[in-house]
Amino acid sequence: MNFAQIKCLSVFALFAIIGFGPVSPGCLIGMYIVIMRPDWFLRLVDTMYNNSLAVNVIVTVQQTKQARIKSFLSLLMLFVIDIAPVPVTPVIAFAIILSRPQWFYRNVRNVYG
Repeated sequence: MNFAQIKCLSVFALFAIIGFGPVSPGCLIGMYIVIMRPDWFLRLVDTMYNNSLAVNVIVTVQQTKQARIKSFLSLLMLFVIDIAPVPVTPVIAFAIILSRPQWFYRNVRNVYG
């Protein structure tokens, strides 16, 4: 486990604590990331994955647009589900942070284009 994973787990543990309510901070930040594509998130994901998967894959504008729409709709659906008294987003985030699946890295790369 690297330092980036520890930082992410700490943040999502905090989100799990404050996420008991109608607002899911993890989903809101995720939707912001999909829309604005800040550089810091791509650097964080590259660091979390130890740059081991970092490759220069050519992604078309259409693929980027589709990935952004699908990611936003998925996060919006999670946001609605998180209105329930049990926060779902932090649990999913923990699984992604700990297992570092390749599909997540590919999706981030597709969102960023």
